[in-house]
Amino acid sequence: MKQPPWYYLLLLILSGEAVFILPFVLPRIFRPTVLEVFELSNVEIGLCFSIYGLVAVPSYLLGGPLADRFPPRKLIAIALWMTALGGLLFASYPSLLSLQMLYGYWGFTTIFLFWAPMIKATRLWGGNTSQGRAFGFLDGGRGLTGFLFGLLGVFIFSLIMGEQVAEASLQESQEAFSFVIYAAIVIIMLVGVLVWFFMKSGINEKEILVDQITVSQIKSVLKLPSVWLLMVIILCAYVGYKITDIVSQFANEVMLYNQVESAQLGAFLQFLRPATGILVGLIVDRFKITFWLFLSLVLCILAGALFASGYIIPTTFYLFFIAVSLIGMGVYAARALYFGVMKKGKIPLVLTGTAVGLISLIGYTPDIFAGPAYGYFLDKYPGQQGYQYVFWMLTAFSAVGAIAAFIYYRLFENNN
Repeated sequence: MKQPPWYYLLLLILSGEAVFILPFVLPRIFRPTVLEVFELSNVEIGLCFSIYGLVAVPSYLLGGPLADRFPPRKLIAIALWMTALGGLLFASYPSLLSLQMLYGYWGFTTIFLFWAPMIKATRLWGGNTSQGRAFGFLDGGRGLTGFLFGLLGVFIFSLIMGEQVAEASLQESQEAFSFVIYAAIVIIMLVGVLVWFFMKSGINEKEILVDQITVSQIKSVLKLPSVWLLMVIILCAYVGYKITDIVSQFANEVMLYNQVESAQLGAFLQFLRPATGILVGLIVDRFKITFWLFLSLVLCILAGALFASGYIIPTTFYLFFIAVSLIGMGVYAARALYFGVMKKGKIPLVLTGTAVGLISLIGYTPDIFAGPAYGYFLDKYPGQQGYQYVFWMLTAFSAVGAIAAFIYYRLFENNN
């Protein structure tokens, strides 16, 4: 099968991060600011993420077969436009109830119409020999997109706020952050236009689509051991990814960084994502991709234990830097690899969407429970103690994920 052109992957990368800028990238980089301008507690913003997850989880399952029926290009473009429209409500600083409803809406637009088509299109670009490169470049490129937008957002926010960040009123912070939101809306809409008109694979779509999804096809996918193992691996790795949301807040509350400095730290974490993803994409196809997945989760264990130890305080800058680097490399390497091992696990290309939907039904449940869980710890135990509980949670999930990844490696790496 002919490999799609390079710009096909480029548009996948741009759309793959653009669709998540509003619901996740901004709250991750600007978490202290978002809590302030929306007047939210940690539990309240966690509940918004839970509403997103409650809608997203069935959307994974239902949207998976959709990706096996319709061209990815059209589904992805529609998802981008619908997500951008939600940003108009976001910029109005709605009530908590309206914000929760908005996150539910985003759970539909970013998952039902988008997620499985993106994964299937990436697997298509990777072909028979470049799955690691395809998924590594996808997640690394998405990270670079998020990092660059993070820099743009921090620049816009700091430019409008000026030097009096600490003394700014709530209204001044809201006005400055609104400019960041509107910039995101424009970018998402433009990427959608590019995808609709230019993301064409050059492959006969009949080769990668089915006329209908049958119960027997779903049963055949569920019989694959790789599907069940990936459910566990992705669930555990995704808990780690969700916990990166609070790293900038940790910098603000424990390391005593101001809002701009903590946002800069969040942007640095975003930088680790492209660096890790691109490096992984360049090397894993030459080695054992499933073993690299196992090693990425081991890094998450080490990072979680380091944060949870309580030794990271304002005077231990270098230890903090090492811990942030470890958690970034571990989490982002796992994200770059866990769908890249589908071919090793003998999951048919034509049923990729269905398999992704079934795997994601379990794998992305942290969208429901992770936010409220770490929000509870942070509100119940103010200060460093709450963060220690959160990072012990990361360590435990990473250990379970590492065990599942090692089993996957032993089952499939040498049996292809």
